[in-house]
Amino acid sequence: MKKTLLVTVAAVSLLALAACGQKSSDATGKSSEAKTEKITVAGSTALQPLVEANVEGFTQENTNLQITVQGGGSGLGLSQVSTGAIQIGNSDLFAEEKNKDLATKVKDHKVAVVGFAPIVNKDIKTDGLTTAQLKDIFSGKVTNWKEVGGQDQKITIINRAEGSGTRFNFEKYGLDNTQVVKASEQDSSGAVVQMVSQTPGAISYVAFSNIKDTVKALEIDKVKPTEKNVATNDWKIWSYEHMYTQKENTTEGQEKFIKAVTSNKKLLEKLGYLAIDDMKVSRDQDGKVK
Repeated sequence: MKKTLLVTVAAVSLLALAACGQKSSDATGKSSEAKTEKITVAGSTALQPLVEANVEGFTQENTNLQITVQGGGSGLGLSQVSTGAIQIGNSDLFAEEKNKDLATKVKDHKVAVVGFAPIVNKDIKTDGLTTAQLKDIFSGKVTNWKEVGGQDQKITIINRAEGSGTRFNFEKYGLDNTQVVKASEQDSSGAVVQMVSQTPGAISYVAFSNIKDTVKALEIDKVKPTEKNVATNDWKIWSYEHMYTQKENTTEGQEKFIKAVTSNKKLLEKLGYLAIDDMKVSRDQDGKVK
């Protein structure tokens, strides 16, 4: 009887320990899961290649951070980060240029500079335009390439959608806010490059970081679209690349990732961006260059 009692007590003890172990394991699992910070980054497709290129290496070293990168355009990035729908909003423009009320809700992190250039189908027989010619094309005044030194070929304009930071900067600094003609619109820079490469007579615009060898970037007023010319403002179509976070909810993980994006200078240059400290000039939200 005594022996049976001892065995029963031992069995109960083992079951209790097993239950405690299970609870401990569950608690540890929940704790580990709770420590994983999920960061969704969305917005500018001009900045997207740089952000995506940093994710894999960063998350391998920071296993508690899970990062998802999407496009959608600068307008989407700014609006969604301001409401907390995403954690980081990528933008080619200052938040104040989009919406002054929105700007009070977000924190600006400038990470790089990028230039924008007009691109054409590779069969177009011209390597450059004047600013006046560029305005005439996008306003619809000029409709054939022979009018600006090219072949007898109808001009097909391809625009980015409203809300695109690429479009905003190209129209502001390349076209002096000339009213553009209605044309086919694309939601991403990648789609623009593909359309221009496949459409005879096509012209559009993308960031340097999106230019592929399937299209041709044009000079403007005999100035080449290069990072060196952006740095001196000889090439005037450029912008800061911003990663916005919620002003009241910026986390250490978000700031750590943003710092990683800015600090890899070799990758910046490889992908067609400039480090901010390589700029010889600066520009404020009103477009004033110093």
